Amino acid sequence: MKKISTAGKLFFPVILIASLAACSNEKDQTPHITPDDSATIITAIEDTINERTAATSAEQVRGKINTGSILPDSIMAFAKTLLGIPYLYASTDPEKGFDCSGFITYVFNHYSINVPRSSVDFTDYGREIDIKKAKPGDLILFTGTDSTIRVVGHMGIVAKNENDSLQFIHSTSGKAKGVVITPFEKYYQSRFVKVIRVFPDELFQ
Repeated sequence: MKKISTAGKLFFPVILIASLAACSNEKDQTPHITPDDSATIITAIEDTINERTAATSAEQVRGKINTGSILPDSIMAFAKTLLGIPYLYASTDPEKGFDCSGFITYVFNHYSINVPRSSVDFTDYGREIDIKKAKPGDLILFTGTDSTIRVVGHMGIVAKNENDSLQFIHSTSGKAKGVVITPFEKYYQSRFVKVIRVFPDELFQ
């Protein structure tokens, strides 16, 4: 999408004001456009243009998480230091506990990486990876506890994927009630949605 230049921003209000001024010069048209009215119109139109430009920019960056120079191994190493922290709905506070996306948020924010706060918002982020090619540091997405509703409702970080045996670290509300490493077995296989990669491929060995 082409950026709107400063000249372009000013073009629209100038045309509008000129049109209104022309109308106001006709015999039956009142009131007249004053300098204050002109300034108000310009401000309103520029605000609208800026809002639309910002919305377009947000759409352009949606789907990409800026991981900078951070390595997937660093994410995984830090995530493992949080093993045992209890589960707490809607929390990102390690002193109290984590929900599943709160855990992800805390791990990535530790390295100043901004990520969506809820698991469902990860649906359109990253690049989908074949689960057989998943590496530690990739994110694994699941449905909620009702696997018939195929919407992301839980997530974790791939911790290991060797010899057809994948494990992931997550904060679960299940029996373990906290941050644990779980094998990718039947129960989670039924809930599996996809694996996404948010780091550049070259950072995976």
